[in-house]
Amino acid sequence: MRTRPPGRGRSGRPSRLRFDGWIAGLGTTSGTRVVLGHWERSPFGPFSDVMLERADGERILLAPTRETADFVSGTYTFDSVRLVAVDVRVSGRTWTVTAGPLGLRFRTGRRRFLGLLLRAVPGVLARRPAWAALTDRPARVLLSGVRTRGSAGAGRREWYGARDLRAVCAVSAVFEGTDLGGPAPVEPPVRFGFGSVPRRPGLTRVTTTVELPSAR
Repeated sequence: MRTRPPGRGRSGRPSRLRFDGWIAGLGTTSGTRVVLGHWERSPFGPFSDVMLERADGERILLAPTRETADFVSGTYTFDSVRLVAVDVRVSGRTWTVTAGPLGLRFRTGRRRFLGLLLRAVPGVLARRPAWAALTDRPARVLLSGVRTRGSAGAGRREWYGARDLRAVCAVSAVFEGTDLGGPAPVEPPVRFGFGSVPRRPGLTRVTTTVELPSAR
């Protein structure tokens, strides 16, 4: 049964929401960049959403319900929001995504050194905002454009605790009937929030913590 995300606590203290799952950041030769969020556990139950930034800078959110669309668009910035069914299927290293006008397929490769390091991080540690804050500076150096903590929309704060990283070695995508081309770096960085995904296309296992502002 789905539950609505908690609001502010009775004491007026900030409330923290946790999302466990995967984020895929992909570039294409057409200039469109795609960010998939596949959340296995969240305050909304399991769901997936897609953020696209087109070559002309238009930012689009594809979300499965009004509830998830309102939350995501309240945290990040978009030029348009579309409610569509978002279906994600995983078979081995191949991910297939259908989200309204978007058809996406990508395949992951082997873990590189950074992925092996992240796999060694205990899950209980990766879930702590203090750990995400500690890794923010190294992430900026090692993964240009990446931030692991920052301020989000509506006075919210956010932390990302990465637990795995795989390179993406093949991408095919069609949006509104147009082939987006093959894989390419995520360049320029996407502009949905305070940070981008890694420049090199990849799939990251992550725990995201969102803190809602306290009541006044």
